[in-house]
Amino acid sequence: MSVLLSGLDVLWASIPAPPGRQVELGPLTVRAYALCVIAGLAVATWLTMRRWRARGGDPDLVFEVALWATIAGLIGARLYHVVTSPEQVGDKWYAPVAIWEGGLGIWGGVLFGVLAGAVIVHRRGASVTQFMDAVAPAIPLGHAVGRLGNWFNQELFGGPTGLPWALEVDPARRPDGYEDEATFHPTFLYEGLWNVGVALALIVIGSRLRIRPPGLFCLYVALYTLGRAFWELLRIDPSNEILGQRVNFWVSVVLCAGALVAFALTQRRGPRTEAAGGAATSPRAAGAPRRGRVR
Repeated sequence: MSVLLSGLDVLWASIPAPPGRQVELGPLTVRAYALCVIAGLAVATWLTMRRWRARGGDPDLVFEVALWATIAGLIGARLYHVVTSPEQVGDKWYAPVAIWEGGLGIWGGVLFGVLAGAVIVHRRGASVTQFMDAVAPAIPLGHAVGRLGNWFNQELFGGPTGLPWALEVDPARRPDGYEDEATFHPTFLYEGLWNVGVALALIVIGSRLRIRPPGLFCLYVALYTLGRAFWELLRIDPSNEILGQRVNFWVSVVLCAGALVAFALTQRRGPRTEAAGGAATSPRAAGAPRRGRVR
């Protein structure tokens, strides 16, 4: 038994670095980071389609929204990174658009993606707030899948640790001042697991409580930023700071507070709201889904 426990201790002593960051297919280079992002988008689209159909909406609209929201989201995510961390962009002529090298800010991605999606949904005559609640759990779930790309890139990890789930980082990928440290907090893993929990919580809340839209989306922002503020305290990758804390920590705090206020205000609205197709309906019809459906 002692030999077995000793072997397990060695087995789980740390999370190994990934075997590679890309695959060469002839002249084509496929990066693992990009594959993770694409997989995350696919998962988010699938879940949104199921939830939108359950609300009586046209599932084909989800594909149109996913296309334009993805394009706008990538632009916004990269723009946020370039604006907030220009020193990390690099000096190559194509550096500002080199998303395959990493460097995407979730805040810009969600903002631009939501704005683009809202325009499409509104132009199609559907309810924007209902769609926001349909997509609310899908965003953190897709985000969790996409976070695996940070593992392949060996980035966005926290400070040194000897915990059994510590991440092994190659010497060339270690930040300045940490060259002699071998294992670090896998903050991207913490965030991914938290996001899965957020997605499940939103699905349960939406199926059991009468939440007026876009209440679920407000809860998504509040719950995600609550966890993100904690991860920011652990991370050691370069970042601009305000009052001794990383910029994204303060962004998380402000967004969390704002989302909670917005949630409270949306739940105090009048007794009627919009159905998925745009028509007025009661809060019970709009916010209380039938049992047995994926919400």
